[in-house]
Amino acid sequence: MSKTITSKIELNVELDENRVPEKLHWSAQDGGVANEEAKAVMLSVWDSKAQETLKIDLWTKDMPVDEMKLFFHQTLVTMSDTFLRATQDEKMTATMKDFCDYFAEKLELKK
Repeated sequence: MSKTITSKIELNVELDENRVPEKLHWSAQDGGVANEEAKAVMLSVWDSKAQETLKIDLWTKDMPVDEMKLFFHQTLVTMSDTFLRATQDEKMTATMKDFCDYFAEKLELKK
């Protein structure tokens, strides 16, 4: 019988009196990350029973809009890469990458 291993990823959110995130910190011991500060986090969890995605999207109130635009663009690009690894669907991945380029162009992110 093979031994199972448990890995823990932890998010800590400091809220103001209106429950708006002021600080975000995350740790992932297996990845060598200990209480690192972040300005935003997007977490998706698949609920197989309900056949739906559960989401947590948080950002601190001091997250600059220009950084949020970059964060979204980089997240979309990464999702395209993940989609390819998960499905091997090269045609749809190319379509997703085209959208990422369009997104960056419209937000004037590309130099």
